[in-house]
Amino acid sequence: MTTFASGTDTLTRDALTVLQPGFTGTTAPDWLLRRLGEGLASVGLFGRNIASAEQLSVLTAQLRAERDDVLVAIDEEGGDVTRLEVRTGSSFPGNHALGAVDDVDLTRDVAAELGRRLAACGVNLNWAPSADVNSNAANPVIGVRSFGAEPGLVARHTAAYVTGLQSAGVAACTKHFPGHGDTAVDSHHALPRIDVPAEVLSERELAPFRAAIAAGTRAVMSAHILVPALDPDRPATLSHRILTDLLRRELNYDGLIVTDGMEMRAIAGTYGIERGSVLAIAAGADAICVGGGLADDETVRRLRDALVSAVRSGELPEARLAEAADRVRSLARWTATAKAARPQPDPDTEVGLRAARRALRLTGADTFTPLTDPPYVAALSPVANIAVGDETPWGVAAELFRLLPGTETGTFSGEDAGLATLAAAGPRRIVAVVRDEHRHAWMAAALDSILRTRPDTVVIEMGLPQAPPRGTLHIATHGAARVCGRAAAEIIAGA
Repeated sequence: MTTFASGTDTLTRDALTVLQPGFTGTTAPDWLLRRLGEGLASVGLFGRNIASAEQLSVLTAQLRAERDDVLVAIDEEGGDVTRLEVRTGSSFPGNHALGAVDDVDLTRDVAAELGRRLAACGVNLNWAPSADVNSNAANPVIGVRSFGAEPGLVARHTAAYVTGLQSAGVAACTKHFPGHGDTAVDSHHALPRIDVPAEVLSERELAPFRAAIAAGTRAVMSAHILVPALDPDRPATLSHRILTDLLRRELNYDGLIVTDGMEMRAIAGTYGIERGSVLAIAAGADAICVGGGLADDETVRRLRDALVSAVRSGELPEARLAEAADRVRSLARWTATAKAARPQPDPDTEVGLRAARRALRLTGADTFTPLTDPPYVAALSPVANIAVGDETPWGVAAELFRLLPGTETGTFSGEDAGLATLAAAGPRRIVAVVRDEHRHAWMAAALDSILRTRPDTVVIEMGLPQAPPRGTLHIATHGAARVCGRAAAEIIAGA
């Protein structure tokens, strides 16, 4: 049973309960275990905390030895954003690939298998799925993390994902409310703004969240975005109009509201994390996510003290903080009940690969002859956004090497990428791998240069397939997960 440290008053425990901090390392540090004893109820895990499924199971058991009802959260979307397989690439395609297939049963099955693997490792809260309608193709942070650009498609797959994930006893956290799809700014770096009428927001952005709520999502994550049609003054995470009036009252949502990472510049660079956390709880949020960048005891202490001081000064009603803490505890009770009531589904270890194969879109396949000699794989690589990170490998080189031993590879970027690719490839057949060609002028120019000299080049688009298909064979994978690369490599090698 969980026991709290003596002398920890109710107000302080509630302030700790609403925090979802992170830490560094693959074992729990002493300060984190101490905070769990004082009332901390949640811990967030990232790629830096995971070396293997076995190690993760030991880590979560270590946390539960200190507090048996702890919420262990993770940012595991599958596809481009993976923490379970951060060093190898995901066994599951991401949302955009699932949307391209448009089979809700498949989406539910993929989410159920992902949930089974999380539950087996002791994780009970997943900061997924992304329910953003990616209506802006220039979006630098959502992209293939979205099921698509059509609200109905995103809504039905969001609901299927929530249902599948929660069938394994893992709480879904649908994000990023009220919708991050129509932005051209990454909220990790600055405060995005969506300037569309309320009617458009209701029909487009809110449709997937309505579906998620109807499907029973246990948590919703707020977005650090300014939406003047809803609140001209404060970003959604800090907006009473958006979190309480809209999400709670209009959409009738009664589950946990979690903030996106408070150290993101959209909040930290404008309000600061202490002030931002107080405003978020006052606005209607129940849990403060922090720890992607700030991951130490000092951060926990600062946020705890800021919340306690705000209550004592009268700025934050004590009843609001207590309500938020109660919702955290309620979700913890649900996860315990769900784990006991829902036997783990039978493993379907191949569902991710089957989905990735079905998501491929081929142009030129009718006249393409599979390669028999090892090619040169040129990855035209953009800078990764923070949500995806640069730890996770992507592309097709490793999978092609498995099928065509002797395959060589190189990574290129910038204005000389095309010429450098041609020089490095020599006489070998070129496989050019791109990610969001439409967003990077240098990448399009590099492909122009390569194809002028080597028109037999195979082009693989592993981001949003917005640019016109070209090359002797063009493969759109709708994401850069490892299984997407494997599915593409099978086509190239005729496997």
